[in-house]
Parts: sequence; structure tokens; C-alpha cells
Amino acid sequence: MRNSRSEYAKMVAAQHEVAQAEADYQRFRAAYLEIAKNEPGHEVALAMIGADMDRAHARLQTLMGLPRLPFTHEPSTVVRREAQRASEENS
Repeated sequence: MRNSRSEYAKMVAAQHEVAQAEADYQRFRAAYLEIAKNEPGHEVALAMIGADMDRAHARLQTLMGLPRLPFTHEPSTVVRREAQRASEENS
């Protein structure tokens, strides 16, 4: 099946948008983990980056066509638990 040029352009643009959203989410996740590891008491930074990470994750889910489920935890909450577990294991 051949795609027209406009369909192909839309597909490439969508792939680029998903890749950009994934990169944004990974960048916020890495920043969140770094602050949680190095400055666990810096609640303001964790809250701000956590909110950005949650928005990036929601955007990525939307682009991929996944529904937002009301009973799932925010990604920042899950990452915070993982960081706390890792710091407790290293202590």
C-alpha cells in the first residue's frame, strides 16, 4: 500500500512528535532522579520537576493513543518511591 506524500508527511511528523515527547519525559525523569538522589529534602524542586514529568508523561500517552486511567499513580510518585528504595538500599 502506497501512501500519498501528505500522508507520509503526517506520519513522519507524528513519529517526530512522539520521539520529542519521549525525550522530554526521559529528560525530566533523569532530572527528578538526580535531585531525589542528591538533594532529597528539596521539596520545591521535586514538586516542580515532578509536575513537568507528569505532564510530559500524559502528553506521551495521548500521542500514543493510550487513555488516561483515573486509578493509576502519577509517574513522579512512582519514581519518588523508586528513588527512596534505592537510597535505603545503598545506606
